[in-house]
This record gives sequence, C-alpha cells and structure tokens, in this order.
Amino acid sequence: MGPSAFRIANERQEVAETMATGMAGIEALKGLSAGLKTRMEKAVEDFRNNLVSVRTGRASVHMLDSIRVEQYGAEVPLSQVATLKTPEAQLITVEPWDKSIVGAIEKAIRASNQGFNPNHDGKVIRVPIPPMTEERRKETVKHLSTVLEEHRTSIRNIRRDGNDTVKKATKDKQISADDEKRANDEIQQMTDAAIKRVEEMFKTKEKEVMTV
Repeated sequence: MGPSAFRIANERQEVAETMATGMAGIEALKGLSAGLKTRMEKAVEDFRNNLVSVRTGRASVHMLDSIRVEQYGAEVPLSQVATLKTPEAQLITVEPWDKSIVGAIEKAIRASNQGFNPNHDGKVIRVPIPPMTEERRKETVKHLSTVLEEHRTSIRNIRRDGNDTVKKATKDKQISADDEKRANDEIQQMTDAAIKRVEEMFKTKEKEVMTV
C-alpha cells in the first residue's frame, strides 16, 4: 500500500471510529443516528427520482415514468404493461405486451402535457423526442434549482430535528455537554454529506440538460 492509500485508509478508520463513539455509543441517543440517516437518505432518493423523469436533449425511458395506463379496470405505470426502449438518441419505443391497449397507451402519452406526439403501427408506439430549445433548457435548469433548494431545506430541517432531540437530552441531563457536541458534530457531518450528494446529482443533470 502506497503512502497516499495508507493515509486515506487511516482517515477512513478515524472517521469510522469517530462515528462509532458518537450517537451510537450514547444510550440516550441510540437510534437517533440511524433514524436521521434514513430520513436524509429518503430526501436524497426523492431528489434522484425527481431528476430521473426530467426531460433532457436525449431520449430516456424515464421520461415516461409518469404515464399511467388503464388496464383491467386499474391505472398502472406504463413500465408494468410494456417494454420501453431508446433505439435512437431522439426516439423512445413502447411495445405493449397486450396489443389491445396500444391505442390507450398512445392516448395517455399524448395527454401527458409533455409535448410528445406519439404514433403507432398497431404493435409498437414510437415517441419522437423533439430537441429542446435553449430557452426550454434554461427553464428546466431553473426548475431543477428550485427543486434542489427544496431538498436542501428538507435535509436541514432533519438536522434541526436531530439537534432539538440532542438539546432536549442535554436539558434532561441524559447526556453531557461533550456528548451533545459530539452528537451535533455527527449530525452536521451527515447533513453535509447528504447535501453534497444532491448538489452533485444536480450538477450532473444540469450538464445533461444543457448539452446540445
């Protein structure tokens, strides 16, 4: 192991040891760390799901994630009744397993207010993806910026809940001032990591949207 790798390994070990002596090792705060991590992970995952369905200049089957089709009296996601592919950069194809719902699928895609103009040959629905205008790209990035800020706020609110729990434990004399500081530091590390993840996702998506 080279010096650099050895240093990184040591740093990871130190972080692991610090986390181990944090909330998980404090009886009054057991479960708080895991609970906060779960909530922050859910916020990150929700942001990822928002990005996945956002239209870019290239075709993606996820552009049709919001499409639901009625089958056997129930509305179901398109992906549960058809095979979706992107054979070309500007085309999505939808092949229903039950050919009798081809028309219903085409109608649902057309009614989705995403500007798609699908057509079918009785077996496969073809969904051409028109190129995005510069104005549309900028509007999309602006919208994503708003969604990013909403999720950053959500993550910070989770941090606040964690800090409030720690503060109450200190007030009730369940933990010491040192324990409070360690716990707050750990919560801040979790917050910074979650926010960094959503910001990196945003940057990647922004690049996709703005790439002509």
